[in-house]
Amino acid sequence: MRTHADGAGIGRTAGTDGLFELIARRGTGPAAGRAYLTSARTGRQVTYEDLAHAVHDWLGEFDRRGAHPGSRVALAVADPLDFAAVFLATVATGRCAVPLPARAPGPELARSLATLTPDLVVADHAITTGQRALTPDAWGGGGGGAGGGVLLASSGTTGTPKQVLLDAGRLLHVATAIARHHQLTAADVGFNSLPLVHVNAEVVGLLATLVAGGELVLDERFHRKGFWNLVQSRGVTWINAVPAILAILARGPAPSAAQTRTVRFARSASAPLPAAVLIAFEARTGLPVVETYGMTEAASQITANPVGGRRRPGSVGRPVGTEVRIVDEDGRPLGRGQVGRVQIRGRGVISAYATQAGDDLFRPGGWLETGDLGQLDTDGYLFLVGRTDDVINRGGEKIFPREVEEVLLADARVARAVVYGLPHEVLGQVPAARVQLAGPADGAERRAPHRRGPAAAAAAHGLLADLSERCAAQLDRHKRPVRIEVVDDIPVGQTGKVLRRLIEPGQAVDGSEAA
Repeated sequence: MRTHADGAGIGRTAGTDGLFELIARRGTGPAAGRAYLTSARTGRQVTYEDLAHAVHDWLGEFDRRGAHPGSRVALAVADPLDFAAVFLATVATGRCAVPLPARAPGPELARSLATLTPDLVVADHAITTGQRALTPDAWGGGGGGAGGGVLLASSGTTGTPKQVLLDAGRLLHVATAIARHHQLTAADVGFNSLPLVHVNAEVVGLLATLVAGGELVLDERFHRKGFWNLVQSRGVTWINAVPAILAILARGPAPSAAQTRTVRFARSASAPLPAAVLIAFEARTGLPVVETYGMTEAASQITANPVGGRRRPGSVGRPVGTEVRIVDEDGRPLGRGQVGRVQIRGRGVISAYATQAGDDLFRPGGWLETGDLGQLDTDGYLFLVGRTDDVINRGGEKIFPREVEEVLLADARVARAVVYGLPHEVLGQVPAARVQLAGPADGAERRAPHRRGPAAAAAAHGLLADLSERCAAQLDRHKRPVRIEVVDDIPVGQTGKVLRRLIEPGQAVDGSEAA
């Protein structure tokens, strides 16, 4: 079964000139002097006129350095406002932006440069790669033309990320659909502390705001302390967040009515949002959460709950400008309410990867396998139940980890949870779980694991016993974890998504340890 709704076909088909012309119109129109970007911490601003001038200046700089249209331009720029300006200039002038995490260790940057072979690297600070130093000016490399747009790595959690090339027309099309769905206008002020090297912040943040003619407040990272004061002082009307941020805010002090007076909604993306977190955040703040679903291969958003309409906790919403269907193992469409493989197609969805890796995911008719499992309800809302690679096969019984994780995360003492398949000599696999405790330094604010002591300390406080009882009361016997461990840290990516490929399952268990 498939559905195509809520903004299908929204947005003109635009090439690189479309983005260039949009920036030029914003920079010379009546609102040219209005703020487009604002630094959350310093108040420094980039107006629409400033952006138009920056694009013109970078166009000349690229030409002088021999980075002609189609060239790859790697961006190792730490300052969010500077990154945004050069990123948009790169894409709008027909070059291919290759965003790099500017604060990454030198060896990691060196590996990225060796793989991506850019024609030019732009940096705002000296970076030691172990092979050469990148200066704030720029360093010319030796790559090949890759076409205009942005080259990104898909945020794979179970395997090696794939290279995704998104052309400027695709980016602008999806950004337009998002702006219309979110009802963004020139009066809106968004807030984004998500990494600008990821497609979410680039399309949902930078481009959707540009399309609407509004303002975007940028922070280099999320800060819990003083967050609601900042929202109030900047007049924020919508918040671009991930589940980890919402979980921290749901546990923190409730904001005052004055602090949230201008906010219309908080948007959640990039990782599964536990229903318990959504409910807790809304109860604590009084603000609605718009849960969405996207992926790099679709230039960010695929589905979203309505803004101002009926939102369904546990659902990632209805398609926005993209077709979604559910199929069985043989690729045959399934009916409403049936769980199967999620496939997508549309103007925003790529038709091939930049490298051959992943080409086996494309199906006839333009459909792409997302790797997710889910179902569509009678109203076309999509419910995700897990990843195809994550399903635990317990003696022929299929277990979706997310269902079990939702039960564990409902306990306020749990910040993160991961359920995985533990080898079993009789059943093949049985479910096991690891949980990370909540605390003042958990989630998006943490720079490094916070050591909390041995698991025995948590067990002494009854957490493990409580979690076992919770699972027994809410899950069928075969879904209950045979082991629940408290660990110091569960590995996650920059957007808060659990990196399952880094989870070591541990030793096999014998036939006596089956749930």
